Amino acid sequence: MTNTENDALYLHPDRNLAMELVRATEAASIRAYPFIGRGDKLAADGAAVDAMRAFLTTVNFDGVVVIGEGEKDEAPMLFNGEHVGNGRGPACDIAVDPIDGTSLTAAGRQNALSVIAVSDRGTMLDASSVFYMDKIVTGPEGVGVIDIDRPIGDNIRALAKAKGKDVSDIKVAVLDRPRHVGLIEEIRAAGAGTRLLLDGDVAGGINAARYETRTDMCVGIGGSPEGIVTACAIKALGGLIQGRLLPKTDEERQRAIDAGLDVDRVYEADDLVRGNNTMFVATGVTDGGLVAGVRKKGPIIRTESLVLRSRSGTIRRIVADHIADKWF
Repeated sequence: MTNTENDALYLHPDRNLAMELVRATEAASIRAYPFIGRGDKLAADGAAVDAMRAFLTTVNFDGVVVIGEGEKDEAPMLFNGEHVGNGRGPACDIAVDPIDGTSLTAAGRQNALSVIAVSDRGTMLDASSVFYMDKIVTGPEGVGVIDIDRPIGDNIRALAKAKGKDVSDIKVAVLDRPRHVGLIEEIRAAGAGTRLLLDGDVAGGINAARYETRTDMCVGIGGSPEGIVTACAIKALGGLIQGRLLPKTDEERQRAIDAGLDVDRVYEADDLVRGNNTMFVATGVTDGGLVAGVRKKGPIIRTESLVLRSRSGTIRRIVADHIADKWF
């Protein structure tokens, strides 16, 4: 193999990288396991961050963290701009959330995940200057049909028609927050049902895009970092995501403008993550509709992970057994 051919192998993330990244989310989930239901979300997050960082240092890639973790929870961070990996291999943008759902983990509730999303260097939107994003996510049937600017009832009826379902059979996932009281009322008034999420709108968005789930749409205001992470998964699933940044203060709005963001724009999947070479890796911390949580079975710790790649269009589930004595 020539040097030129060898160099070409490192221009983009490949399937081997996706498999390597699973080790990092598995490690984060396993280290968070002892803290499930213990009421200390910072301890859980700190253990997951340390484990994920340690494993990422062994991976053959040159990653730059575009979407970091920890500021909102005052937890240890894999911070924006941090370089991860061993520096050899493809140059990537990376979004990390060692635990998406720290409160869920602390309370022992469902749908907590350890998540990593990756794309080619320079393709991932840095929306960190604005905390919130209004989002709508569906599966492939919503492409060209859904418009975040339309009333939610119109979108529900349009999606029902596209999917060949009655409106009464449409289920819409929404974070259960006071800010969504009016939205929830509108969804139900349209004749659809709701699936109220305590936390973890990444899992909610992905379930809305997958063909085999009971969720048809995920809507509402959540974190802008979660929107970028979700977009990486949606590009692999062929679904739809639209988002609008929602600065809460004039100061936050100005920070967004200074960062080159457009707070009046509807961002599509290709705006949130450019190109068609994204990877999304998630391992369950607690049980949920996306993946099972960490389970200790005698001398074995069992994890379940989901790996999505947009370039190949593959969806893989990985169930792994780990010798418990190696971890605890």
